[in-house]
Amino acid sequence: MVSSVTNTPSAIPGATAKTAGQTSADAQQDRFLKLLVAQLNNQDPMNPMDNAQMTSQMAQINTVSGIQQLNETMKSMAGQFTSMQVMQSANMIGHGVMLQSNTLSIDAGKARGAIDLEGTASSVSVQILSPGGQVLDTINLGSKAAGRHSFEWDASSYNGTANPTFKVVATNGKTNVASTALAQDTVTSIGTGSGGMSIQLKGREAVGYDAIQAIL
Repeated sequence: MVSSVTNTPSAIPGATAKTAGQTSADAQQDRFLKLLVAQLNNQDPMNPMDNAQMTSQMAQINTVSGIQQLNETMKSMAGQFTSMQVMQSANMIGHGVMLQSNTLSIDAGKARGAIDLEGTASSVSVQILSPGGQVLDTINLGSKAAGRHSFEWDASSYNGTANPTFKVVATNGKTNVASTALAQDTVTSIGTGSGGMSIQLKGREAVGYDAIQAIL
């Protein structure tokens, strides 16, 4: 018995791949050209399309195609930039970092943080709080100038299951001095996600790269 092969488009190697490989911009240009040819074939011979109209339509499709190609290029560049950023940030692994947070991470019986004072304070204290808000300890830093000041808390006797927090009390006489709370943690790995690069920390959930205030 002799078998036969029908020479249909689906049996021609590469025919399907070529169609599937067309970009959306190419497909849009094909549709535009087909519509333009149909419009020319069916136009009123007494009132034909002038050159200005044709040029305007072709300029519009070129603009749309150009924007689509630019978007694809920008997406590709963004992906490459994120990959490069991850590779360059690999040397952060194992280093301490500061991030804006009042939640402390305990490492080897120590919890470290810092405060950013917006002005000079004659009295600065850091209250260490339990997850329920009870004061566990108070660290007196004395008078401090405006700027960043670090502190360390001995957490060897802390047996809570959740991370403690801290509250800054800074005054200059009877006036309160504004401050920003910073917590110290250690980078364990670098990764990427839908939101970009993420920093995995030892004592808390991962944070975005823009959350890092300082690398120690």
